[in-house]
Amino acid sequence: MDHVAILSKKRDLLRRIISGEKTIESRWYKSRKTPYHSISEGDTIYFKDSGDPVTVKARISQAMFFEGLDDDRIVKILEKYGEKICIPVSYAPQLSGKKYCTLVFLTGVTMIKPFEIDKTGFGMMAAWITVHNIDKIKK
Repeated sequence: MDHVAILSKKRDLLRRIISGEKTIESRWYKSRKTPYHSISEGDTIYFKDSGDPVTVKARISQAMFFEGLDDDRIVKILEKYGEKICIPVSYAPQLSGKKYCTLVFLTGVTMIKPFEIDKTGFGMMAAWITVHNIDKIKK
């Protein structure tokens, strides 16, 4: 499977992935949403900043899924993985109320020739897209 993760420009996450500072992508939701249990070791993940083309790809070396989160479990996840996610423990209050978390461990991060994607059918606000082949949504 191929995945596109759309990142917040203002948090500078794409640069942190490229530099190797951020080695785990995380997604936190109130309900089950992709990539929760829809991502696996060996899948390819493409990254783009919101409003920009896709410029980076990586392989998934591991995926972890957490459910039934409460404030204490959120803090424990951030204590263990926060540095590699680039989210400090002090950010935990902003995640309060999230019940599901997906951690995606990245390997083989590579800059690629930029390309745009067509989000038709996924919703303009989609922050994660899963497809069988990235060519299906390349413009």
